[in-house]
Amino acid sequence: MKLILAILISLSFPTLAQKADSSTTSTRFSYNQLYAPAALLLTGFIADGHSRESIKNEVAEERNEHIPRFKTRLDDYLQFSPLAVAYGLDAMGIKSKTDLINRSVILLKGEILAIGTATLLKKVTHTMRPDGSSYTSFPSGHTTQAFAAATFLSEEYKDRYKWMPYASYTVASSVGLLRVANNRHYISDVLVGAGIGFVSMKVAYWTHRYKWGKKH
Repeated sequence: MKLILAILISLSFPTLAQKADSSTTSTRFSYNQLYAPAALLLTGFIADGHSRESIKNEVAEERNEHIPRFKTRLDDYLQFSPLAVAYGLDAMGIKSKTDLINRSVILLKGEILAIGTATLLKKVTHTMRPDGSSYTSFPSGHTTQAFAAATFLSEEYKDRYKWMPYASYTVASSVGLLRVANNRHYISDVLVGAGIGFVSMKVAYWTHRYKWGKKH
């Protein structure tokens, strides 16, 4: 389980090297920002083998051997916690990078793209969950949501608090870890979900024109 958390966090942190543009509030696209989501997606698809010796099945076997009765609902709430922090800080007077209206529009676009993509993949792949409860395993919706929210929080407060990306992505990675520990997802589901959530929110920032709320 520690290995899973290390993979998720280490693959997310390359984005911390992104430098903010001091002349605008927008987040500009650059190819180096694609390294982290590409690594997450590629690692996830590689791990998603069907043989008994595949990475995802090996991790599932380790989980069943060491913590077969583990159960928690903490991941149900943690996936939304970065959003609560983002708007909570703003409510306390700690201003974010983007104004309320444009920030909310960006969040809505990112969420629609992330959840829409994850939902479509669930229907197309029709993969059984490790606990056998349903055919909606690939990718992890909880992890998709968590990484989309973490990216949103990171983008809004990373310039003010340099530690914010570390905190937000650690929380998101914990959600992925708990989904595996709860036997609701394979490690491949979690890695791909993380990549989808991450890049979806980035796309929302890259494509936003910051025209909402402005007088014409």
